[in-house]
Amino acid sequence: MTEITDVDALRRAMAENAEQPEGPARNARAEELLAAAEKLNVPLAVIEALGHQLKVYNYSSEKGKMFVPFARLLRMWDERPEDFDEYEAHSLHWVFKWVSSGMLDQPHIPLASIEKWLGEMERRYRLAGAEAAVRSAEHSVAAHVGDVARAERAYAAWLAADRDAMSDCHACELHGQGWWQAELGRDEEALELWRPVLEGRYTCAHEPHTALASSLVPLLRLGRLDEARANHLRGFRLVRAMESMRGAYAEHVEFCALTGNEARGLELLAERPAYFTDDGQPQSRLDFLSVVTLLMDRLTALGLGDRLVPGPVGREWTARELAAHARADALALAARFDERNGTAHVGDRARARMARKPLVERLPLGVRSVGPAPVPAPPPPAPAPVDGQPDLPALLAEARRLSDHLRPHAVEAWAAVARAAEGVELDPRDRAEIADHEAMGLGPAGAELFEQAAVLYAEAGDPGEALAARARAAYVRALGGAVAEAVAAVEEPYEEVLALYAAGGTGTRQTAAVLMGRARILLRRAHAAETAGAAEGPGAEAVHGAEAVYGAEAVYGAEAVYGAEAVYGAAEAAVREVLALVEGRTGEDVRLAARAAEAQAMLAELAGLRGDLPAAVRLFARGAAAFVAAGLPWFAVEYEARLASLAHHLGDMAEAERALRAALEHGGAHLEAPGRAQLHLQLAELLGSRDEAVEAARHALEAAHWADEAGQSATLGAWARQQLGGFLLRQGRWAEAAEVLESALPDLTAETHGDGAIVQTQWWLGDCLSELGEHRAAAERRLQAAEIARTWPEQQDHATLAHLAGESLGQAGLTAEADRAYARAGELWRALGNPQGLVRSLRARAWLALRTQDGIAAARALMAEAFQECATARDEAPDEESRQRFVTELGHTHRQFGDLLARAATESDTGAPPPALFDEALSQLRRSSRVFASLGDGALHSPTDAELTAGWLEIELGRLTEARARARAVLTAYDGYDGETVRSRRAEAEHLLRVAADDRV
Repeated sequence: MTEITDVDALRRAMAENAEQPEGPARNARAEELLAAAEKLNVPLAVIEALGHQLKVYNYSSEKGKMFVPFARLLRMWDERPEDFDEYEAHSLHWVFKWVSSGMLDQPHIPLASIEKWLGEMERRYRLAGAEAAVRSAEHSVAAHVGDVARAERAYAAWLAADRDAMSDCHACELHGQGWWQAELGRDEEALELWRPVLEGRYTCAHEPHTALASSLVPLLRLGRLDEARANHLRGFRLVRAMESMRGAYAEHVEFCALTGNEARGLELLAERPAYFTDDGQPQSRLDFLSVVTLLMDRLTALGLGDRLVPGPVGREWTARELAAHARADALALAARFDERNGTAHVGDRARARMARKPLVERLPLGVRSVGPAPVPAPPPPAPAPVDGQPDLPALLAEARRLSDHLRPHAVEAWAAVARAAEGVELDPRDRAEIADHEAMGLGPAGAELFEQAAVLYAEAGDPGEALAARARAAYVRALGGAVAEAVAAVEEPYEEVLALYAAGGTGTRQTAAVLMGRARILLRRAHAAETAGAAEGPGAEAVHGAEAVYGAEAVYGAEAVYGAEAVYGAAEAAVREVLALVEGRTGEDVRLAARAAEAQAMLAELAGLRGDLPAAVRLFARGAAAFVAAGLPWFAVEYEARLASLAHHLGDMAEAERALRAALEHGGAHLEAPGRAQLHLQLAELLGSRDEAVEAARHALEAAHWADEAGQSATLGAWARQQLGGFLLRQGRWAEAAEVLESALPDLTAETHGDGAIVQTQWWLGDCLSELGEHRAAAERRLQAAEIARTWPEQQDHATLAHLAGESLGQAGLTAEADRAYARAGELWRALGNPQGLVRSLRARAWLALRTQDGIAAARALMAEAFQECATARDEAPDEESRQRFVTELGHTHRQFGDLLARAATESDTGAPPPALFDEALSQLRRSSRVFASLGDGALHSPTDAELTAGWLEIELGRLTEARARARAVLTAYDGYDGETVRSRRAEAEHLLRVAADDRV
């Protein structure tokens, strides 16, 4: 480590340490620097080192250490104020506020001492004519002890006082004022005070970090959930790396506990194990432990009390154990504060915080954070037990009601009947219905149980229902792939039920069930025929391809024997037979209405198989509408979804959107999580294609949430998050987009999502990080994406990403790495035949060259190459539009070279700027202006911009006549034009004229 031998070296070392991350390492270095300052025997050096130490303590978890350097500084001021320069004198008085508030956070400091310090602060500030900061500090004391009346008086005086030199920065003041309004339950007023901070109009080292965190609960209480979600994602990103912000971090954990995001809350705890034990600021530890208790109690209430959770290091913790530990520690800390304060306010506040109830059952955040326990759809209420035993007759009645009306949960209701009927003697009809519905829940495995049900129905004297059960057994065999077997098996019950119906031996419902079963099987055969036809060609190879999917019997018995169209025709005839039977007879019978609706959808499928997609769309719409009209909207969901896909394929985006929205509406609470996720994602993609990014983001958010609920976080969920990140990026919501994209990236795989999705995610993430000023991280993402794109046949994306990586590396100060990235991009642009990209990479490298040892010479060489490439491209342009594009690029190159030379002259370390460089810069600017002028009105603003820059350089060289001429040329160029840019340029030209008119310049 470099030895500190003078004050300048000390200041450089302190500035370097100030840039390090908050924490004990930075604090320890500040202590070393103080020791080095004391050896210099320069009072001001010690004062500056003490001030540096005080600041790093304040912005760390060791806030309690700041009182010692402050007391020493104050003593030095009182003894020898002349040792302080103006800045250090101001800084000393400034940190009085930190000390007074810091004392409140330390329960071992008596309240009388705090009041004494407050009085001392008021005395010293009064001498400086400062009032607002004193009233703010008094308000903090009163609010801390729960003296609302005094706090309100101090708050009013604080607002009435003018801001002065000792006032906190505007952002911090607004945060403190809003905090008090929220503390009193005035959430709207709080958010209005915070608005300029949340919108970024006022910022500082810790704002909007704390305002974003403080806004979370007020926003939830007001039901402004979208804003709360956004502020959590933005705010947590800001506080994550700042050790001193435990209180704000706690508010993000609290937000998770109150919004059904307990799993994310646990992730946050795992990131900061030291927060459980760091004791440098007891107040923020109390805040943290209070919300840990809240989160653990929430998990315990969800039945997860035995789940292992992150906690203090050294042992494993269950949620129940950590809740008890955190509660005990928090209340012990609160008791120390209350004993010091002589009130119960701190303890009451902590207990109230621990007891908060969720404000939202589940608020999707977009980031991957699977809920700690699945929340199944609520089953229908069961009849009350009789004498402690299930009421079997009531269960039977309810199950029949649900199944007769095709209501959701009918299968679950029959399962409850089966459980209640164990060991009970039932008649054959009851046993038949139980077996029938149990088979329905088994899919292809239910065939034998359907056959058993058929026997029981026959025994109960219902031959029509027995035949229906046999038809259902045949159909589930078809679902299992045995299509030919199913076709043969359904023919006998089909013939029998027609004869029975004609003789009046069974009803329309039972007959329709058999006919529908046969139609479904024949439709399966039609799908098998379509698959065979879609293989390499007719004949054995096509049959073999379908055999792999459906089995040899199905394909051989269908496509190869009958021909595809014959199979389609047989299926259509079977469907129309169902329609002929039920149409006009549905009445109040919802089952028959459902048969008619399903038949329309089956005709739609057949139209699709035949390639008549418009007819398929119409018929799917008719079937879905029929289900809705029958009071069965949840059955319409599948057909609306299929209709949407067909409409999208046909380019009818309006119909696709309508169908997707209808599917979501009709599914309602009965729509299962995987289907809901798919529908939301399709709608998001459709809306995104129309640049409706706001609504698209809402649907992508829902898709991510329901994918998580479905257990598909790593597959469908990752894709939804990737899309959501892109939609947020389109809205300029960089921090939110970055959080979401970073959450999606670990789950995206080339095998599942394609390497294009990974590249796009890295690309978007790099754009977000660049906008957020995280240039090194942006460069990493862009380089990672470029490495994948390097292997693609088409190299345009590789070139663009290499170029963007160079940009980020340059902004991160990594000059050599940036130059290599730009050079690689230049090679790719050349290979792609893209002179524009090549020229821009050369110009970027020229600017980087200024930072190197070769400096201006290397920059000149690169700019010369850029000029040559522009000229060659211009001369070889295939058309006038291309030629003008390269002329424009030439103008920009002259302009940038002029700016570069002027920068080199200004930053020259030889004393006065070299006139020759300024002259050369002017020459390049003149060329730029002439090139742009040759393009006419289409490049109006570019030459005026160059002229104004040249004018200011003329003034720098004392050439006032030339400067005035340039200003007048700009004004003349804009005669007859208007607009914001025109007005701005005219104003600058007039200012240039006024400056150049002063011959003393």
